[in-house]
Amino acid sequence: MIIISSREFRNNQAAYLDRVDNGDEILVQRGKNKAYRITSITDVDTVIGKDFILAPDDNLRKAITFDELLVGVKEDLKEILCADKITK
Repeated sequence: MIIISSREFRNNQAAYLDRVDNGDEILVQRGKNKAYRITSITDVDTVIGKDFILAPDDNLRKAITFDELLVGVKEDLKEILCADKITK
């Protein structure tokens, strides 16, 4: 494992990434309390494999977007706030 400063990494980034490609691990020290490990990513490291990606289906077509969800939440909040004013 190679330990370097963030400045050293920034100034020689390509050389250090080449070393990572050749199997070395790089530890980049940033200040006194922060460090980052740089390693190459393999197929095993993939967070979401191709097998887990959803194909379009009826359920996916019926799903609402985040923006649509916000509109619904805003409308619900308006009803709650207005109902609160009416009861007072």
